[in-house]
Amino acid sequence: MEGGIAKPNKTEFTECWRTSLKTPYIMRLALSAGIGGLLFGYDTGVISGALLYIRDDFKSVDTNTWMQETIVSMAVGGAIFGAAFGGYLNDKYGRKKSILLADILFFVGAVIMAASVAPWMIIVGRVFVGLGVGMASMTSPLYISEASPARIRGALVSTNGLLITGGQFLAYLINLAFTKTPGTWRWMLGVAGVPAVVQFFLMLSLPESPRWLYRQDKVKEAREILEKIYPENEVEEEMKALQSSVEAEKIEEASIGTGFFSKLKNVWGNKIVRRGLYAGITVQVAQQFVGINTVMYYSPTIVQLAGFASNETALALSLVTSGLNAFGSIVSMAFVDRFGRRRLMIVSMFGIIICLVALSVLFYEASDHSPKISGVESLHFGGNSTCSTFAGASEPSKWNCMTCLQSSSDCAFCANGHNNYQPGACLAATDAIRGMCQGEHRTWYTKGCPSKFGFFAVLLLGLYIVSYSPGMGTAPWIINSEIYPLRYRGIGGGIAAVSNWISNLIVSMTFLSLTQALGSAGTFLLFAGFSTAGLVAIYLLVPETKGLLFEEVEKMLDKGFKPSLCGSSDEDSSSKTDKIAV
Repeated sequence: MEGGIAKPNKTEFTECWRTSLKTPYIMRLALSAGIGGLLFGYDTGVISGALLYIRDDFKSVDTNTWMQETIVSMAVGGAIFGAAFGGYLNDKYGRKKSILLADILFFVGAVIMAASVAPWMIIVGRVFVGLGVGMASMTSPLYISEASPARIRGALVSTNGLLITGGQFLAYLINLAFTKTPGTWRWMLGVAGVPAVVQFFLMLSLPESPRWLYRQDKVKEAREILEKIYPENEVEEEMKALQSSVEAEKIEEASIGTGFFSKLKNVWGNKIVRRGLYAGITVQVAQQFVGINTVMYYSPTIVQLAGFASNETALALSLVTSGLNAFGSIVSMAFVDRFGRRRLMIVSMFGIIICLVALSVLFYEASDHSPKISGVESLHFGGNSTCSTFAGASEPSKWNCMTCLQSSSDCAFCANGHNNYQPGACLAATDAIRGMCQGEHRTWYTKGCPSKFGFFAVLLLGLYIVSYSPGMGTAPWIINSEIYPLRYRGIGGGIAAVSNWISNLIVSMTFLSLTQALGSAGTFLLFAGFSTAGLVAIYLLVPETKGLLFEEVEKMLDKGFKPSLCGSSDEDSSSKTDKIAV
């Protein structure tokens, strides 16, 4: 879900394997820095399961949708500032020190969350973790890129992307492992401190990026590192390439200015960069507004909305989505250079829209056919146990399970003792009454209702991830690594990345409120609408960059391009510059 991706190919992966066997030091550099990606994935994924148990321990969280959204989204809010501040730290103090600081933030955040005695402490811990996520999202791939041989750079940088999705999958496994352990969510959130400590000590023994050292006029130190990475006969050639690259970079910086506002003025005044930003921001915003992080951050909650009341069952089924997301990243690496970025995104968006509409229909049917409320069943537990909203309803005979749950956060549904799909009771959502319900071996529902459609909802969530991950999951980052002229790539990619994080924050901060206001069906239908708008925007504004040199992309944006449904499949299409007035 977040961080730049270089574009590897099959040959590069083969060469990467051979080079790593010959020079293990290279893989040590990549994997040590890549732990930042693992932490990134873990800390953004772990909250989805931990939230289920935080709600159980803190009633102020369970009955307050805004509080739940805040706990989830504060990591994203912190990441926005972490990414912005991390850029300054990277340039001022180096990549290595930035990674070390990110590890400290990860560790401090994990300790605060694990030791929390109130929801506000969890939120503070999430902010610390978010700052670390923001720094790691840009620093880890940057360090790997600058400390890797050019011929295998794409393959090594892509390991960071794999570790992000792998970290999310690991988070779900850890969540499942601690469901029966005293402290549940404290262990889930606290475990993140372990890889942070491991990376911290690994990075202490590793060098700074040779490129950063060269820019600081530490030429001898840069050479010493290159001698560990490259064969002896290639070191001098790499030193000359590094010198040429750094000098060109300094010239480019001089031409656009070093201050942020100076750069921003130059960016907006340049039609090539402006058109590149239209494309880059479009794909980043669209990536978030298809609703992907509602699935990644709230997956167990969505599974509960589909009718699986058990926390353990919800976590187990959520493993499917995170596993498919990791698998989709591998699929993308295999096909993105074969079929193109634009085509993959368009096909991906069609699949996403179909799945979201189908989910909307499914949740509507599940709500419409949820079990009825029986007055006899409700009174079975005593008049004082009945939910006050139901007791005072003008037409209680028309109530069903979903009506009960949506009427008030103080209402819960206790399923029929013989069959979950038969009429049940609408009761007050207290620990004592829940104990009475479960004491009769009945199922207690607070988020979703018993539904025969639950399995199909989980299946559609899996299909949604399969549609998203290979296309919209990775292609937007690749587009942003290719669409800007070299001298504007840093600020262009930074603006697009911030738009991604802000969109992520908006989506994650509003999902539960939307499900309350619109219902699950209405919320997924809304995201289908956003996805349709994103598909149209991608069709109109985003060119194909597959197989094009940076100079060819620049020429294409200078002349403009004409929308083509799937984009050209010929690698020499760079000579056929399309047209559009933007």
